[in-house]
Amino acid sequence: MVVDVQNTAIISADGSTKNLGEYSGNVLLIVNVASYCGNTAQYEDLQKLHDLYSKKGLKILAFPCNDFGNQEPNSLSEIKEFCSTKFGVKFEILEKVHAKGKTTEPYTTLNNAEPKGDVEWNFEKFLVGKDSKVIARFKPGVKPFDENLIAAIEVALES
Repeated sequence: MVVDVQNTAIISADGSTKNLGEYSGNVLLIVNVASYCGNTAQYEDLQKLHDLYSKKGLKILAFPCNDFGNQEPNSLSEIKEFCSTKFGVKFEILEKVHAKGKTTEPYTTLNNAEPKGDVEWNFEKFLVGKDSKVIARFKPGVKPFDENLIAAIEVALES
């Protein structure tokens, strides 16, 4: 099943609602993130991906999530401060969401991407093409510079 996020409403960091379709024409890497997780160090490489590919059209969208082991209990402002000071994060961090169980967008839509089902843990990644369709889904243990993820990003940016 092709999952299209064009009309998926999300809440930005300033509290305003927008659709993922507003990013159409860009490649998106959507990641559920947490500050107190074994995968938190991935923020550093996500920022490096942003530095390498943002001028080519990659947008990294981070959605903080506290669904897994209470690993993101902080407020959005605390999360953004942590990411900025510890990892130099400049990519977009949006409002906290639920990625499993009673999900909130964008995960109500994204969890329909193959393999279908709830996000398994923090730092699961969804790659969305310029046409707003989900291209691939990467498990939390797949690091940002994994060769398969990089190859998929580069193909998506060239298409």
